[in-house]
Amino acid sequence: MTIERVTSADVADDERALESTVRPRRLDEFAGQERVKENLAILIDAARHRSEPVDHVLLYGPPGLGKTTLANIVAAEMGAQIRTTSGPAIERAGDLAAILTGLGAGDVLFIDEIHRLSHAVEEILYPAMEDYALDLVLGKGPGARTVRLQIEHVTVIGATTRVGSITGPLRDRFGVTYRLDYYTQADLERILRRSAGLLDVSLTDDAAALIARRSRGTPRIANRLLKRVRDYAQVRGGGDGGVTEALAADALALLEIDDRGLDAMDRQLLRAMADHHGGGPVGLATMAATVSEPIETIEDVVEPYLMQIGLLARTSRGRQLTSSGWEHLGLTPPAAAGGASVQPGLFDG
Repeated sequence: MTIERVTSADVADDERALESTVRPRRLDEFAGQERVKENLAILIDAARHRSEPVDHVLLYGPPGLGKTTLANIVAAEMGAQIRTTSGPAIERAGDLAAILTGLGAGDVLFIDEIHRLSHAVEEILYPAMEDYALDLVLGKGPGARTVRLQIEHVTVIGATTRVGSITGPLRDRFGVTYRLDYYTQADLERILRRSAGLLDVSLTDDAAALIARRSRGTPRIANRLLKRVRDYAQVRGGGDGGVTEALAADALALLEIDDRGLDAMDRQLLRAMADHHGGGPVGLATMAATVSEPIETIEDVVEPYLMQIGLLARTSRGRQLTSSGWEHLGLTPPAAAGGASVQPGLFDG
């Protein structure tokens, strides 16, 4: 008998393959972000009529909203190849030059986390985006000389969660800039129903609505929760693996996802602010140290959603729990704090 060893790499490959099955491949399959879709459709159609590559595109917004998916859709709609990389992966100017010279006319270079490009790499990217040329320095010292190497007309698509960290000269070289916002519950339900069909999962409308409400307005989270709920239904459902509202509620309770989509980390942060800092104001670095998480994780992943739904407020003195934040924890705010006054969140009823 032959025993096959399953490695962590095999599991990661399976997860990536599963993710690719639910990722939209065309613009008409992409749910939500209607204004961005409309603008991209015009951009793509105009480029097709002129038989030109699409202009450079910068996409920004919180993680998991579809920046990578839209980049792949642009390439697919243009019938072009796409090369995917990230800012931290391009360590030297020569790395970027090698990538650009390997692209054909009309191809797409997608750079995730583009705000993390080094200054030396940015200097190479400027003429590549503007003049479709690479300015390379050959040799060192007095004998060094600059050579301009022409490349094909390509489209650069950048994605970032921190548009303010992108330098002005780089940002100005993008022809269009689009912000991706959190999704509505209706859009998330559409995404979940489509994903359930692709994954061959029976999903009731009530279950889709429940999962959508707890997905933090983020398709990536919605699809991840759907997969975990599917697993729970197959093991604990005692039936055909179909997902009902009751099974979805039990699965999400086991995952510690509450009725507003907060997970254990979110509640730990809110509780730490209440217990150790009186609800704030408290600085970002202090918050990160209190819950032993990197500042970037707090700022890019945890904090935006808590602010969006009105549980956390950003003040001139730091972050502060709102009255809704205290209420969500089941606590009464100190009389001196009273909770910051904020507008209702996007997902408030």
